[in-house]
Amino acid sequence: MLKTADKQRLENRWDEAKAGSMSESEKLLYRSNLLGSDKRITNYGGGNTSAKVGETDPLTGETVEVLWVKGSGGDVGTMGMDGFATLYMEKLEALKGLYRGVEFEDEMVGYLPHCTFNLNPRAASIDTPLHAYVPKRHVDHMHPDAIIAIAASKNSKDLTAEIFGDEIGWLPWKRPGYELGLWLETFCRENPDAKGVILESHGLFTWDDDARICYELTLDVIQSAMDWFADRTDGVDAFGGPRHDSLPEAERRAVAARLMPAIRGMVSGQQPMVGHFEDSDTVLEFVNARDMPALAALGTSCPDHFLRTKIRPLVVDFDPAEGNVDGVLEGLAGQVAAYREDYAAYYDRCKHDDSPPMRDPNAVVYLVPGVGMITFAKDKATARISGEFYVNAINVMRGASAVSDYVGLSEQEAFDIEYWLLEEAKLQRMPKPKSLAGRVALVTGGAGGIGSATADRYLAEGACVVLADIDAGALEKAAETLKARYSGDAVRTVLMNVTDEAAVAAGFAEMAVQYGGADILVSNAGIASSAPVEETSLELWNHNMDILSTGYFLVSREAFRLMRRQGMGGSVVFVASKNGLAASPNASAYCTAKAAEIHLARCLALEGAEAGIRVNVVNPDAVLRGSKIWEGEWLDQRAATYGTDKEGLEEMYRKRSLLKRAVLPEDIAEAAYFFAAGQSSKSTGNILNVDAGNVQSFPR
Repeated sequence: MLKTADKQRLENRWDEAKAGSMSESEKLLYRSNLLGSDKRITNYGGGNTSAKVGETDPLTGETVEVLWVKGSGGDVGTMGMDGFATLYMEKLEALKGLYRGVEFEDEMVGYLPHCTFNLNPRAASIDTPLHAYVPKRHVDHMHPDAIIAIAASKNSKDLTAEIFGDEIGWLPWKRPGYELGLWLETFCRENPDAKGVILESHGLFTWDDDARICYELTLDVIQSAMDWFADRTDGVDAFGGPRHDSLPEAERRAVAARLMPAIRGMVSGQQPMVGHFEDSDTVLEFVNARDMPALAALGTSCPDHFLRTKIRPLVVDFDPAEGNVDGVLEGLAGQVAAYREDYAAYYDRCKHDDSPPMRDPNAVVYLVPGVGMITFAKDKATARISGEFYVNAINVMRGASAVSDYVGLSEQEAFDIEYWLLEEAKLQRMPKPKSLAGRVALVTGGAGGIGSATADRYLAEGACVVLADIDAGALEKAAETLKARYSGDAVRTVLMNVTDEAAVAAGFAEMAVQYGGADILVSNAGIASSAPVEETSLELWNHNMDILSTGYFLVSREAFRLMRRQGMGGSVVFVASKNGLAASPNASAYCTAKAAEIHLARCLALEGAEAGIRVNVVNPDAVLRGSKIWEGEWLDQRAATYGTDKEGLEEMYRKRSLLKRAVLPEDIAEAAYFFAAGQSSKSTGNILNVDAGNVQSFPR
């Protein structure tokens, strides 16, 4: 049955005790953050807000009217004061004299920098005229699902009048830009008592001369739409009713873990892509529905939705009742190829003489009946947000199809937005991707000094990292540190005992669900022991071999399996030891296990070459700082072996090196980065010593 709109009221979070002492521009930021904090009001990055404020002109000292409006990019829920563009209203009004008509409206964007107040570097967005020409001091433009469901209905004008009467008006579809700004001005002049307007296939504008009243008006209008849908759709089958049943959660994730690496390999031809999986109730209701294929083919309606999710999703030919994953994988390449061909045909049908070249023809959104939704994009945040936008589209389709006929953007209008020259210019201004952008790495021993330093280095270059470790507390601490430094999207953790075959397989499956696959494995799980051979028990010997030899084999085997399914190559980096090449007293178990690691890497380099999987070794020596294996007994044992104390051991190691330098976790991380990055793309089967020089460990 159709889920009714959330009966919980939108919360009025305006606190006059806070807002009372704020300036008008500060109230604008306060209002913006409040509105953006509730995704029922607007989606991430969607919508914008403005205020017309009296400011002191820095040149004349006179008070002038300045438009504060959310600038290009950013998100109203999280922006700060620097997220607003500021423009002289007098100059914005003067632009009307330069306007040559709708066929030339894009050129008006070039005039906006000439209207900048106080040398503000924040670029004004294409929506600036929509705010400037509404003759009210405060304006909100939001993208609530409930409103867009009205705007995307076949009879949206009639529905607007039925729900809101004369209080909220309606305007037909018009691409955002200068002309739409003039339309809004005309509407306001002709309807002076209107408090807002619904834009067909787009969103909501509301306005008032008071910041608080504008905020509360926006909430009231959206709540009215939500309540209306709740009453009208209660008991109505959503999307024609269910056709499929959802698989249990564990099975859904297992299917996603198999599909996502295969899809990732097929869609990463132009750049490596990162995946996101979503199986919320909202998504499952849609992918299981009878009308899902037909509705999905119509595409999205709101421009914000469309720009994030492409013209339409790809519906994966999976039947949850049959569980035909193997069959789907066999036919997946054909489905992806058919989507590309369809996209190319769409481009050819709709392109103009000055259209930018066709971009990546692969789908962004993949709908899997009984399982959920998969999205792929250039990074995790974009993949996640694209999924959120398609959930918005699902909510819109649910509402519109229940009370009317859902109408997506026409193919030509969709193309004209996707390949809008102004959007292309924005894309061209994007910074160059970092060296590991789109790459996914798993680091075992990720909570230790070398592991966390390597993860830090990879994250700094744009990679997503899965930290694997057996120590849950240390793992959580390392992850929180890295998330705070970079992004919560880019860091995940798996609790993994590398000697447990099932745990290793589960860890890689989780990585596939979280990010879509794997490009880099850093095998770094460690242990160390020290004992004369006659005092080395079989248990101690096996413990070293289990972790340092068998453990490295198990994680490498699983990485190879995943990388081969992707068909994108990959890089495996073993963090071994100087002791794998040079004998050390009272450490036969450790040294032998490390030697086994190194020879395993050589064998894997031979096997992986034809698949583009490179395998290399980094050999550290005496990395004491931050290292978990240099805590407790191992530190005591090595200090005793060399007749020194804990404080003197690091200095002893430094002095015995040829370069007389201490080796730090960051030094090992730099070597691990080299083997993961493109600089080493022609290197495999190599050993890189990072030991400050030790003649006994020179490779021969």
